[in-house]
Amino acid sequence: MVYSLVGILVVIIIMLSIKIYLMEKSVREIMEAFADRLKTDTNILIDISSRDKNMRELADRINTELRLLRKERRCYQQGDQELKDSVTNISHDLRTPLTAICGYLNLLKHEEKSAAVDEYLAQVQNRVDVMISLTEEMFRYSIAASSYELKRERINVVSVLGESLLSFYGMMQEKGIQPVIAMPEEPVWRMLDVSALNRIFSNIISNALKHSDGDLFVDMKENGTITFSNTAQTLNSVIVGRLFERFYTVGTNYYSTGLGLSIAKLLTERMGGQISAEYKGEMLYITVQF
Repeated sequence: MVYSLVGILVVIIIMLSIKIYLMEKSVREIMEAFADRLKTDTNILIDISSRDKNMRELADRINTELRLLRKERRCYQQGDQELKDSVTNISHDLRTPLTAICGYLNLLKHEEKSAAVDEYLAQVQNRVDVMISLTEEMFRYSIAASSYELKRERINVVSVLGESLLSFYGMMQEKGIQPVIAMPEEPVWRMLDVSALNRIFSNIISNALKHSDGDLFVDMKENGTITFSNTAQTLNSVIVGRLFERFYTVGTNYYSTGLGLSIAKLLTERMGGQISAEYKGEMLYITVQF
């Protein structure tokens, strides 16, 4: 009798062990398949080797959610592409009339007119210049967001950063900003697109000067990490958390598209880098790393 009970228990334990093993195998299959489906754009659903009713029901429910997720992803991708195309078309369409307006303004400069008319024309020229700048920024965003191939080459990031800072020297002088810069003496080589890297640095520096309360700190480490920081009492952690969003502008800045840092983020990530923003103690920190 005792041996019979022991035998039955052994059989039950073996069956339970097999059951647990098969369930663990099914779970692993579901986990691996789910991770793969999230990474790839495919219509293939999750299939498992187990015949267990509960595990197959779990796989079916996950497949249902995957179908919905795939549908929403395609809607998002279509809408995102339509937005990019619209931005490109609008920027192109605006260029022609703006060029014509600039031409007529140049002709008017040579005509006899009163001081009041001169003042009005100067205001018109100022607004046209702003429109041209915004149009160019929109066009740059459409290019950065497109799938054009970046031309990677071996470049010294220290040198490119120095040139970008130098190009803003005049603007810094106008704002009374004396930048505090710390960069490695040795070159930091990376395989990057030099034009894209220049655009990233320019947009970050431009944003820093726009919100700075009179200072700018640039600190580059030997590992390629670059931190741009400045005092910005008008900002807060909520605003800083949205700085990389497309078309987001701080306050009522009519002279900005809100695309500068969005372009910087796009280009940084396309080249395999990381970019982040943080607000601590009334200081804005933007960090880039390749």
